[in-house]
Amino acid sequence: MIERKRIKSKLFFEGILALIIALTPIIFYSYKYVPIGQQEISSAIFTLSSNGFEDVGTALYFYLTKLVPLLLLIFWFVTCKNWWYHAILIPISMYAFQLYSTFTSDSNRVDENEVLYVMAVTMVIVPIVYFIRIKLFDKHVHGIDLDSMDTELRILKEKEELRKEREKLEQRQHTLSKKM
Repeated sequence: MIERKRIKSKLFFEGILALIIALTPIIFYSYKYVPIGQQEISSAIFTLSSNGFEDVGTALYFYLTKLVPLLLLIFWFVTCKNWWYHAILIPISMYAFQLYSTFTSDSNRVDENEVLYVMAVTMVIVPIVYFIRIKLFDKHVHGIDLDSMDTELRILKEKEELRKEREKLEQRQHTLSKKM
């Protein structure tokens, strides 16, 4: 019964995700349906203004060209099962910084300085992804398993200690046999 509920909730979640992905082209091109020259659009849920752009259609164009790829990249990041999925954080950060700049800054300076912020994110993520790649490459290509190597080294160290103890015992036995 619990398994059936889990499957239903998973199918529901995946269905919503698939529906959102299928609707992204419609969402992406919805700016074309805004009347030209309009400075504000009001609805029951929200009010959208031009926010420093020429009109609401232009503002919506900038918002959607950042928001839709950002949304798709986030879905990809959350559902990806490959070892390199952390690299998807780089374009996610790029679109997030661009979207933030379209909401907050002057419309004349959109998509200019975000590269500096993305470089900072990249400098953190690339070494992490490279470290994961090296660990996987060593394990699966070269057959190097660091845990098993540590275990083998610990066993060798214990054997060496036991050998030294045995030599001490033999030496004591030898000196005792000379005394008798």
